[in-house]
Amino acid sequence: MAVCNTQYYWHDERGKKVKCTAPQYVDFVMSSVQKLVTDEDVFPTKYGREFPSSFEALVKKICRHLFHVLGHIYWAHFKETLALELHGHLNTLYAHFILFTREFSLLDPKETAVMDDLTEVLCSSPSGGSGRDGAGSGASGAQNHVKER
Repeated sequence: MAVCNTQYYWHDERGKKVKCTAPQYVDFVMSSVQKLVTDEDVFPTKYGREFPSSFEALVKKICRHLFHVLGHIYWAHFKETLALELHGHLNTLYAHFILFTREFSLLDPKETAVMDDLTEVLCSSPSGGSGRDGAGSGASGAQNHVKER
């Protein structure tokens, strides 16, 4: 695996911007998401407990960070997913994630624009204007189509 010069930044709990490597960034994201999802004050599981007023903003933040991780996986590790024959699973995860975030307006389209080509291939219907017949191999990305409602 080649080392790249991409610099990642994470804002710690005090709001300080910290430089980090890709593995550190992914660890920060996953740890942060785990902490939020298991926080009873953010995601209440008891009957009668209300969600916080900041719930939507927190979910949008979670989705933005997870989108960054998915983007990194495609950009830096897609060859490995192909070699391990995991690309179909990754494509399906990505398509479902994008359709979910679109349904509830959880990501800013400007921020996801960098992945629009992939999104179009994976989230459009096989005959829906993408110019592909839907029968392509995983290398072209034209598999595991999920139709948007």
